[in-house]
Amino acid sequence: MKRCLYVILLVGLMYSAPRAEEPILSGSAVQELGGDPPPAPMGYPNATALFAAIKLGFVKLVDRDAPLPENVEWRKDIEYGKVGDRSLKLDLYVPKERTGKLPLLIFIHGGGWKGGDKADYRLYTQVFAQKGYVVASVGYRLTGEAKFPACVNDVKCAVRYLRKNADELGIDADRIGVVGGSAGGHLAMMTGYSSDVPELEGEGGNAGVSSHVKAVVNIYGPYNLNDDFVRTNEGANKLVESFLGKPVAEAGDLLDKASPAHYHDPKDPPTLILHGTIDDIVPVDQSDQLARKLTEFKTPYVYDRIPGWPHTMDLAKDINVRSTWMMEHFFARFLKDETPAAK
Repeated sequence: MKRCLYVILLVGLMYSAPRAEEPILSGSAVQELGGDPPPAPMGYPNATALFAAIKLGFVKLVDRDAPLPENVEWRKDIEYGKVGDRSLKLDLYVPKERTGKLPLLIFIHGGGWKGGDKADYRLYTQVFAQKGYVVASVGYRLTGEAKFPACVNDVKCAVRYLRKNADELGIDADRIGVVGGSAGGHLAMMTGYSSDVPELEGEGGNAGVSSHVKAVVNIYGPYNLNDDFVRTNEGANKLVESFLGKPVAEAGDLLDKASPAHYHDPKDPPTLILHGTIDDIVPVDQSDQLARKLTEFKTPYVYDRIPGWPHTMDLAKDINVRSTWMMEHFFARFLKDETPAAK
């Protein structure tokens, strides 16, 4: 009986709303990926329809607790920095069989800057370790402990630690990419676009080592906090208030200083953007703004704008497969310097 009700709900929602359009894959670097990504699954008119489809089994979700592959070593709780007595830690995923130094991917979890854990991206971290990368997943101070710019300081500190210890860890220090989803996407962009801003480096350790990265992946992360969606959306307003430590209406230029949008220049690293159009947590317009700015500064980028999918869309297996393909090809081009013709 309950399944029948879900079917009726899903059919009603799907036929009472416009059909989702085809994905828009755009950006100056699309041709540099080579090949065609796996097709995006049909989108949904709203999150309620998607929820019904999940309940009916039409949408399969990823296994976030997939077992560690036998060919990957998981090194837990490596101290990458210290603020006072507070130890900052990351996990490292390393291919057991490798030759020479490998590119490094640093994954940054989401959670509205107030929650989440460095183990949250285990599916991606394990997969990319199998694909020939050293992969780090970074823990950082959340807003219950410290306000902006603490979490930005921490991620930059992790980059410095990993670059400083690159030889020991088998990392190519000139080939570092950062990946984040939601709040982690914001931190990935902040790390990538503000490497020349001394006041954001923090005091966690390895002062004087560069926090520069060669590539950025933003998965539905907030780009511009000085925006109407922050002022008018109650949920976004509260999150940003917690992040900054003061009401949005009183934040002034701190909204800009805490926004990746504030830090662009022509030296910004190539960027991959992944976002769904029915995201009601971080509106897709945030990524639209980012794409326009990257175009303005002639920064190579790829934007996979997927109609009918919400926040955390990559928990759906088919979206995850497409997103993994996009990242794999993006990193092959911009970290490994492989051209499409060489694949």
